Amino acid sequence: MTDRKAAKSLARREFLKTAGLTTGAVGAAAVALSSPKAKAAGATPAKGEQTGYRETEHVRKYYELAR
Repeated sequence: MTDRKAAKSLARREFLKTAGLTTGAVGAAAVALSSPKAKAAGATPAKGEQTGYRETEHVRKYYELAR
């Protein structure tokens, strides 16, 4: 009976360890893919297409209401 509990406990620990490592790896991959270097390697914006911050009408409205 004690061996059964020990086996279940060990299996649970292995599962949690693997889940933690997987979560860390997925997080690291997400950070690597969202880096500026990764974006620079991707497609470039079309000619005349604006990138970055743009103060649009809804943004101006938010600023006005936030005062």
